[in-house]
Amino acid sequence: MSTQVRAGIFGASGYTGAELVRLLSGHPHVALNVLTADRKAGQSMAEVFPQFTGRDLPKLVKIDEADVGALDVLFTALPHGTTQLVISDAFKKNPKLKIVDLSADFRLTDPDAYATWYGHEHQALDLQSEAVFGLTEHYREDVKKTRLLANPGCHSTTSILPVVPLLRTNVIDPEHIVIDSKTGMSGAGRAANEAMLFSEVSEGIHAYGVGRHRHTSELDQEYSKAAGHEVLAMFTPVLAPMNRGIYATVYVHTRGSSSPADLHAVLSEAYKGEPFVQVLPFGQVPQSRHVRGSNNCQLGVVADRVHNRAIVISTTDNLVKGASGQAVQNFNVMFGFDETTALTGSALFP
Repeated sequence: MSTQVRAGIFGASGYTGAELVRLLSGHPHVALNVLTADRKAGQSMAEVFPQFTGRDLPKLVKIDEADVGALDVLFTALPHGTTQLVISDAFKKNPKLKIVDLSADFRLTDPDAYATWYGHEHQALDLQSEAVFGLTEHYREDVKKTRLLANPGCHSTTSILPVVPLLRTNVIDPEHIVIDSKTGMSGAGRAANEAMLFSEVSEGIHAYGVGRHRHTSELDQEYSKAAGHEVLAMFTPVLAPMNRGIYATVYVHTRGSSSPADLHAVLSEAYKGEPFVQVLPFGQVPQSRHVRGSNNCQLGVVADRVHNRAIVISTTDNLVKGASGQAVQNFNVMFGFDETTALTGSALFP
């Protein structure tokens, strides 16, 4: 295989698409050949995102103008519901293509669950059955072999990483998991939206999608798989007035003789040697500013005042480890490159 992979990004004018451009344009084994953005077609990336001024990047084109046959890998950063047919068409044009999908369209293995949460039947069931849920730390071997990678959601990534090892080792009660997950505004996308105006969201905080947020379906899937039976956690997302970041506070009950310190030991062992997951010393609390702009997830475990309860805190950058950075991490695994390639940058602080 050539060390220069011909890559395309569908949806390059959104926040996750731009983050893919930022990361992949510095990747030593990637040539960005195709960038699409229907409403911005004909413009340069520098016109849409001035931070790319001086970068040698292809002009934006419409999806139907993109030469998929000339690509080795395609990143799809498109809205859910529209991506299924786009990906089906791309595989018909180029069966050897590998695809990293950042939408929600292929994350759920159960077609009925998809229909329930997204309000319509899945339109590419043959592909859904072969897609791999791309939480790299948990499915690395499957990621290596797939041609269709379903990148997890940002809330999902941030809440699965701290909880799944605890369910697998039976040290927490699966009936008592409560998650408060605060997110930055970029998670809502770049399209004009009155509710996202500065004066609408600054100096305040509010919950949304209460009891019905779609990322809950990914938690149901992965928690239940880890426990070996159905686990339905309580999950509430909260919009915080910051551009980037996810900050998930997870409240759990320990099980049997397990202590909060035991939970910390389980997470430390589970992520020992992982390049992008850092378990802080017991009792230390992570801060979202310490992962901003990086592909890192920081985890902290704190004992509650009640002996059989613990607070597990997880934080990521929603555009990097929660989306585009994890997509590049999975790409590296799929193509046999060092997993950390183009992702070793430290957090932006202050």
